Amino acid sequence: MSNKTKVAIIGSGNIGSDLMMKVIRLSDVLEVGAMVGIDPASDGLARAERLGIAATADGVDGLIGLPNFGEIDVVFDATSAGAHVANAEKLTPHGKILIDLTPAAIGPFVVPPVNLDAHAGARNVNMVTCGGQATIPMVAAVGRVAPVRYAEIVASIASRSAGPGTRANIDEFTETTSSAIEQVGGAERGKAIIVLNPAEPPMIMRDTVLCLADDADPAAIRDSVAAMVAEVARYVPGYRLKQEVQIDPVADRVAGGESLDTLVPAGSPRPALRVQVFLEVEGAAHYLPAYAGNLDIMTSAALRTAEQLVAADRAEVPA
Repeated sequence: MSNKTKVAIIGSGNIGSDLMMKVIRLSDVLEVGAMVGIDPASDGLARAERLGIAATADGVDGLIGLPNFGEIDVVFDATSAGAHVANAEKLTPHGKILIDLTPAAIGPFVVPPVNLDAHAGARNVNMVTCGGQATIPMVAAVGRVAPVRYAEIVASIASRSAGPGTRANIDEFTETTSSAIEQVGGAERGKAIIVLNPAEPPMIMRDTVLCLADDADPAAIRDSVAAMVAEVARYVPGYRLKQEVQIDPVADRVAGGESLDTLVPAGSPRPALRVQVFLEVEGAAHYLPAYAGNLDIMTSAALRTAEQLVAADRAEVPA
């Protein structure tokens, strides 16, 4: 009998299917106990059935009704922000660990290399967004050297990698990511923009991070960013700097000509440095092609989070 922790995945689309393949191929801690969707014809449900995994097209109610539901300790939700609210309400009484891959933000934001340890005992955590997982580590890396007064991120993803769930959550993406830039990344003010790039052939995920920070040693900032990139790359191998970190003195107008006074919160010290970090994220192609780095970083972060939450949960149980 396997001693792995059983998980269920709600959402049989791109993200859920990629996550299923990652758990199967990469995890020594978890195994997929159920795949859940609402479309009986979805590829994710069909693939789960071929792999001998319990599958249901009856949503969270179907999951709760599965014979092996009691064996499942972790539930990943890869649906939509609105759906997660209803799903969490139904699942919370059952005591499962919930890993939310939607922008619903019911539980605390988690970006593994930044704040996962602080939420080791949480039962419902939110993985922010793909843009947040890619860029918030960079904001935090700058912030551990010098206070960040303003941070702006632009996440550009291939249009073909954005499924219906992603497209339905565009507003929630910007709101959730902006909040997490502040709450997790540590910036006093955050702003997020997402771009769906229709280019053919599809381009891999690219992210730009702009930080307005207090004066500090540029070499220390670059070293901090490099160390954080290496930390993220431990679980997202395709995560890398696109070019050298750019650090310049702050001008009166930055970020597309906007006045500095409109970006930095009133009463905050005037930032001295403009730090720009340029990233790209290549997917591991476990389910979709390598250009879908936005999916890869979300599912990789969710997998890492689940494994560490399970480890913390097991450590609390007396031998």
